[in-house]
Amino acid sequence: MKKRNVLVTGAAGFIGSHLVDSLLAEGGWAVTAVDNFNDFYSPTDKWRNIEKHLDYGSYRLIKADICNRGALVNVFERTSFDAVVHLAARAGVRPSLECPELYAETNIGGTLNLLELARQFRVKQFVFASSSSVYGINADVPFAETDKIDKPISPYAATKAAGELLCHTYAHLYGIRAVCLRFFTVYGARQRPDLAIHKFARLISNGLPISVFGDGATRRVTHTD
Repeated sequence: MKKRNVLVTGAAGFIGSHLVDSLLAEGGWAVTAVDNFNDFYSPTDKWRNIEKHLDYGSYRLIKADICNRGALVNVFERTSFDAVVHLAARAGVRPSLECPELYAETNIGGTLNLLELARQFRVKQFVFASSSSVYGINADVPFAETDKIDKPISPYAATKAAGELLCHTYAHLYGIRAVCLRFFTVYGARQRPDLAIHKFARLISNGLPISVFGDGATRRVTHTD
């Protein structure tokens, strides 16, 4: 059976490496993985995430930055992709306040690079990793997919909202089937070490205290319908 070709960006990260696990286990996909292994957190952890992937003949790893259009052109010229799953991004609300230009360059410019190449090389399916942060100032809880996302409160959120708008534009103009996934707090094995759940679990395992910020009244509520 002929395998379908998928490009996964951010493929060495938490969500990306789990997605590649599933695609390779399913057996019907040939995976081209793109990651720049930046030092937002330890590149060693990212290499560890993909160790098992390297044993598959249907897996190809390319170390490249999505802001490098020339490198991406080479990727698209080598393979005719059935789908692009775009997970690569500069992550985190707080760091985006310190480096807004970097977040705009990567999350908006990098996404535009991939959408334009998807158009040029006639890729029909594009999946974009957005974020729950796009809901911004919104008193309606729980959030709904139909809520407006025009009031982001961080550069990170603004770049993700912009990415969604770019996906909509390319879907409208060129018939690319674009799906935007607004991830909330995704957790599990390989989670980024800077996130709360990972921190709490690590501290508890080591018998260390957990830092409490504010007055301790803040909580996160999960709503189910």
